[in-house]
Amino acid sequence: MKGLFQTIILLGAIQGFIVCGLLFYSTRNRFANRLLAAFIFFLALASFNLYASFKDWFGSSWLAFLAQLVPMVIAMPFGPLMYFYVKAFLEPDFKIGRRERWQFLPAVVDLGPSLITIIYIAGVLTNTIKNNPAPWGTFIDDYNVYADIPRWVSLAVYVYLSHTYLATHKTANSPLFGWPQQFVWLMAVFVVWWLLYLVPYVIPRYTDMMLTRFDWYPIYVPMSILIYWLGIKGYVISWQQLVTDKKTEAVLPVATIDTAIVLLKKAMEEEQLYLDSALSLNTVARHTGLPPKTISAVLNQHLGKNFNEYVNGYRVALFKEKLLQEDAGQLTFAGIAYDCGFSSPATFQRVFKQLTGMSPSEFRKKASQIP
Repeated sequence: MKGLFQTIILLGAIQGFIVCGLLFYSTRNRFANRLLAAFIFFLALASFNLYASFKDWFGSSWLAFLAQLVPMVIAMPFGPLMYFYVKAFLEPDFKIGRRERWQFLPAVVDLGPSLITIIYIAGVLTNTIKNNPAPWGTFIDDYNVYADIPRWVSLAVYVYLSHTYLATHKTANSPLFGWPQQFVWLMAVFVVWWLLYLVPYVIPRYTDMMLTRFDWYPIYVPMSILIYWLGIKGYVISWQQLVTDKKTEAVLPVATIDTAIVLLKKAMEEEQLYLDSALSLNTVARHTGLPPKTISAVLNQHLGKNFNEYVNGYRVALFKEKLLQEDAGQLTFAGIAYDCGFSSPATFQRVFKQLTGMSPSEFRKKASQIP
């Protein structure tokens, strides 16, 4: 049976690397597919690492050394990637901003063994640490055992967040809404299954027994099956979503388009929703009562913009207005940008140049020359 399980894990890793490449370079729903590709890649990388250890591919001293330096099990991003994929799938204009990027910071937990190895090597080379790898190796082994606790907690929290998000976005009005629901429910089952293995595994008196009797097969065989299902279903869904989007865009009546444009202008020009730096397509949809797909179709087909371009156009216009006021010289570009709804100076600089063809300083210099 071990041979069969190892074959399943190897094929899962290979399948994962292939599918994540296809998803990453797919032109359909590109950002969401890239998030799913990253999720599958980390699953496949962990599976490959386990199979390599089974076959002693790191048996030579040099490969073993490299294996210690290069992290192969990166599990902390699983939760954020799943959560952001679900959001990006249902909100085509969703982007990862500064607040979202911070959620990947706990991935430092996965870098622990590599950092410990680097500290040991640097200490030996500088004669500040005795050349005795045994206690360091034991510490790394113990670290790897208990690192699974924050990994499980992280995934469990993001499964809950994803489920809550889906529960509050059932008005997404998409025939493909069932796909992210299936994804989240399957991950919930995996979280429960992992917990059943994790509880005895992290208890010191049972750790060796669990590895001797079961090894990692109870976790990695289901993980390999998960790779197959996510990769194939996710890629097929991306094609179906493209067809659905085209059908949705093609049947919008003129009355719907006119109503949507009026509501969007009111939301932006009178109520100034764009001042919210965390504004999303779904937020505008709930505010206006328009389906997110309708908003996207109207913006893309009839205004020639995507959601971010539409919102950022108002922000840039307000920035120009504020910059030309008499007291603007006492304010920084970043301060004005935040007041206009931009989430970060870097985003503001990029968007401003993209929409105006010049930097903010160039714009102010040019404006000051106008009598």
